[in-house]
Amino acid sequence: MSSNTNSTKKLTLISLVLMIFTSVYGFNNIPRSFYKMGYAAIPWYILSGIAFFIPFALMMAEFGAAFKDEKGGIYSWMEKSIGPKFAFMGTFMWYASYVIWMVNVASGLWVPVSNAIFGQDTTKNWHLLGLSGPKTLGILGILWIIFVTYVSSKGLDKIKKVTSLGGTAVAALNIIVWIGAIAVLIGNHGQLAQPIEGLKSFTQSPNPKFVGNTIVSLAFVVYAIFAYGGIEVVGGLVDQTENAEKTFPKGVIISAAVITIGYSAGIFLVGIFTNWSSVMNTEGVHLGNASYVVMANLGYALGTAFGASQATATMMAHGVARFVGLSMFLALSGAFFTLMFSPLKQLIEGTPAKLWPGKMGELKNGMPINAMWIQAIIVCAMIFLVAFGGDSMSKFFDILVAMTNVAMTLPYMFLAGAFPAFKRKSEIKKPFEVFKTQGSANLWTLVVILTVGFANIFSIIEPAINGNIEITIWSIAGPVFFSLVAWLMYSSYQKKNIGQNKDIDSAI
Repeated sequence: MSSNTNSTKKLTLISLVLMIFTSVYGFNNIPRSFYKMGYAAIPWYILSGIAFFIPFALMMAEFGAAFKDEKGGIYSWMEKSIGPKFAFMGTFMWYASYVIWMVNVASGLWVPVSNAIFGQDTTKNWHLLGLSGPKTLGILGILWIIFVTYVSSKGLDKIKKVTSLGGTAVAALNIIVWIGAIAVLIGNHGQLAQPIEGLKSFTQSPNPKFVGNTIVSLAFVVYAIFAYGGIEVVGGLVDQTENAEKTFPKGVIISAAVITIGYSAGIFLVGIFTNWSSVMNTEGVHLGNASYVVMANLGYALGTAFGASQATATMMAHGVARFVGLSMFLALSGAFFTLMFSPLKQLIEGTPAKLWPGKMGELKNGMPINAMWIQAIIVCAMIFLVAFGGDSMSKFFDILVAMTNVAMTLPYMFLAGAFPAFKRKSEIKKPFEVFKTQGSANLWTLVVILTVGFANIFSIIEPAINGNIEITIWSIAGPVFFSLVAWLMYSSYQKKNIGQNKDIDSAI
C-alpha cells in the first residue's frame, strides 16, 4: 500500500521541469535586463545557462541525493565534504544574502505600492518630515522591517494566505506580456518598437553606459546568474523523482533550456512594445521601477496599436501598472513574512548550538525570536546607511540591486567549491551521479567558480571605474561584514570548545 502511494508521488519529467521552472524563473529579471542591456542581454543569459545553471544544478542534485536524510541542509553538505568552519562560513554567507535582500526589498517595496495606488511610480516625490525621496523610502523601509519582525515573532501566518495571491498574479504577468506583446505586434503590422539592426542589436547595448565598455558588459553576467538563483533547492528533489538517474539530468537540462529561452524570449517581447531610447532612457526610470515602467508601457502600446485615444491609452497604462503594483506588493510581502524567519531558523537549527552566543539560538514556539530582533536591528541600520548616503533615487536603487546581486551569488562559490571534496570522499554514499569522474567534477567546478567569481569582480569594480565608488563600496561592504561576523563567531566557538574531550569538527 505504502509503496503504491510513494510511486504515485514521484515526479515525472514534466512535473520536475515545472517545479524547477517555478523555483527559478523570475518575471522582474526580464524588464530589468532590458533596461540595462536591451536585446544584448540575451547572449549573456545563454552563456550563463551553459557555464553556471546546468553544471551547478547537477552538482546540487548530487549533494541532495547523498544527504537526503540530513536535517542541516547546505550546512551538512559542506560540513561533511570539507569541514565545519568552511560550512559555517558558506552557510552564513547564504543567510546574509537574504539579509541584504531584505535591505533592498524593504526600501523598494514602496514602488509597487505607488503603482498600485497612483498607476505610476511617484516615490521620488514622496517626502516625510521634509526628507528627500531615498531617505523617505529608507524610513518607510525601517518601519516595515519592525512591523514584519513583530508580526512574524508572534507566529501570525494568516497574512501569508492573502499574500500568496500575489504569487499567482505575478505568474499571470508572464502570460500578459506574451499575449500583450503579440497583440501589439499584430496591431502595429509587425513593426517592433525597438528595431533590430542586424547582429549588433544582440551584441551592443542601447544603453550608453555599456557602449565600448567590456567590463560593464561582463559585469552584467551577475544579473544573469542572479536570475538563475534558487536552483540550490533542486537538490532536495532527486529522491522524489521517478527513475532519477536518467530523468533528473534530463529534467535539469530541459529546465535550463526552457528558462533560458523564457528569459531570452521575454526580453525580445519587451522590445516589441518598448523603445529603449524613448521609454527606458528617460528621467525617473531606474532599476527599482523598470518593471512597472515596462508594463505600463505595454498597456499604453496596446491602446495606441488599436487606435485608442491618448487619454484611453494612458488610462490603460495606469490600469496595468496598478495590477502589476498590487501583484508585486502582495508577492513581496508574502516572501518577506517567510524570509524574515525561515533562513535564520534553518541556519540556527543546522549549525552547532554552542555557536550562538547567549540566548540568540533559542527557539520560542518554533521561532528564533531573539535572533530575529537582532537581525531586524542590522537590516534597519543598513537601510539607514544606504538611504542617507545620497539623494539620487537612481543611485539609491543601483546600490541596493548591486548589493543584492553580489550577496546572493557569492554563496554559490562556497557550494561549488565543496563539490570536488565531496566527490573524493568514497565513504559518502552517492546514489545519484552525473559527474562520473573526479576530473569532470573538478573541471565543471572550476567553470562555475570562475563564472561566478569573475562576474562578481567585474560587477564590483565596474561602478568604481565609472566614478560610482559608493556602489562598489556597498557591494563589498555587505559580504565583508558578514564574513567577518561568521569568522568571529566560529573562532569564539573554537576557543570555548578547544579544551573539551571531543573533536569540535564533529560537533554537529
